[in-house]
Amino acid sequence: MQTIHEQFVQTAEVMQGKTLFERPDQADISFARMRDMVERLAGALTALGVAPGDRVAVQVEKSPEAIALYLAVLQVGAIFLPLNTAYTGAEIDYFIGDAAPRLFVCDPAQAQAHAHRASATLAVETLGAFADGSLMERAAQAEPRADRHPCAPQDRAAILYTSGTTGRSKGAVLTHGNLASNTEALLDCWRFTADDRLIHALPIFHTHGLFVAANMALVAGATMIFLTRFDAEEAIGLMERATVLMGVPTFYTRLLKSSSLNRETTGGMRLFVSGSAPLLAEDHRAFTERTGHKILERYGMTETCMIASNPYEGDRIPGAVGMALPGISIRIADRDTGAELPQGEIGLIEVKGPNVFEGYWNMPEKTASEFRDDGFFITGDLGMIGPDGYLRIVGRDKDLVISGGYNVYPKEVEQAIDGLPGVMESAVIGLPHPDLGEAVTAIVVPRSDDLDPDSIRAALADSLARFKQPKRVILAEALPRNVMGKVQKAELRKTHAGLYLGTGA
Repeated sequence: MQTIHEQFVQTAEVMQGKTLFERPDQADISFARMRDMVERLAGALTALGVAPGDRVAVQVEKSPEAIALYLAVLQVGAIFLPLNTAYTGAEIDYFIGDAAPRLFVCDPAQAQAHAHRASATLAVETLGAFADGSLMERAAQAEPRADRHPCAPQDRAAILYTSGTTGRSKGAVLTHGNLASNTEALLDCWRFTADDRLIHALPIFHTHGLFVAANMALVAGATMIFLTRFDAEEAIGLMERATVLMGVPTFYTRLLKSSSLNRETTGGMRLFVSGSAPLLAEDHRAFTERTGHKILERYGMTETCMIASNPYEGDRIPGAVGMALPGISIRIADRDTGAELPQGEIGLIEVKGPNVFEGYWNMPEKTASEFRDDGFFITGDLGMIGPDGYLRIVGRDKDLVISGGYNVYPKEVEQAIDGLPGVMESAVIGLPHPDLGEAVTAIVVPRSDDLDPDSIRAALADSLARFKQPKRVILAEALPRNVMGKVQKAELRKTHAGLYLGTGA
């Protein structure tokens, strides 16, 4: 097995002057220039004392130099730890205390705020979005390092911290084998080659933007049209010279609001991918009607990279995430007994394969509790495999509502609500209730002002069993989402926690 870094070097040797990063407002960067940058950063890391197995924590703005730093960390055998740029100082304290990195790299504008972190065991350097910062200054003076630390598939490559919405944030440890095997599977399944030009508007501290989009381009020899943020009109304008867009559902919602989106403006594109959060079935259908393209939905998570995908050739079904990628096994298990369930029944999604992470950093007991004895990882997602063989996600196990002793799967109720006239989207949660234990509650974003909660509840009376029907419907201007567009149901539960308590509802 070749590591992502080794495959990049091999590709750069062939591609040389071909553009790797195309940027609207800055100079393009070729594969050859990128390779030189990586080797200089590897030299700088070595000079700073970063050794194989050391962690390098990085909280910087999106830039080609940040991708180069990622590759340099892999080259020297260290472990890359990307951090969300929105994390606060207190959150950074936790990550540094937990992962004990040898180097922390921050934005130059935050240098003073993080200066106190520097110690005999932790170096602090800066890296800006315009090739500025102390680390790039060191790289310019460093002896380029062409050699690479030999890494086996089981060696650690990265740690990605989960959001921590259900407790202490966990560091998922991903190996070189995890990253390389997943990239290989995706290149094959999505027919991704050096001829592709990818619109890259995702953040790079997350699996989707870094380990899917960037890794695929680095290995395949494709060009990334590298954007620091997503703007629908800009993206549509770029499609005439692009072939692929990888995005989150909010990208497609914004694209659909543009009158410029049509079959002509998307005519040169061959693939639109959506992930990181569920895509509304209505948006899926509307996009096809407007452009002639069917969005390809896939399924993955921090601990596993990508697990399943709708087919490149074949039906791409709204509301389904397709079938297991090559080499990966998926099963549905009873959430209480762990027994495998037959086709068509809802249960916990469990997965096994070369994509599955090693475990959680410094949390052996938590790691052990998340794996079955036969090596299957318990994802915590609820789903079912239909007669067509496609996997469908019902929701998170922690989001399951148990009302009056009955299990209510939020996705089923959300789909019923989203299908009603005047509804843009909804989120269904369970809230503490004195009689039912939990009450099914719907937060609904209307398309117009004439939608009212009572009409929504009345419309559901004939389509859902009584125990599944929302006790309350709350109208909202928008649903809270994280940076990848995933609805934050924990925040909704916290906001509305006392709705039924002491009310006699």
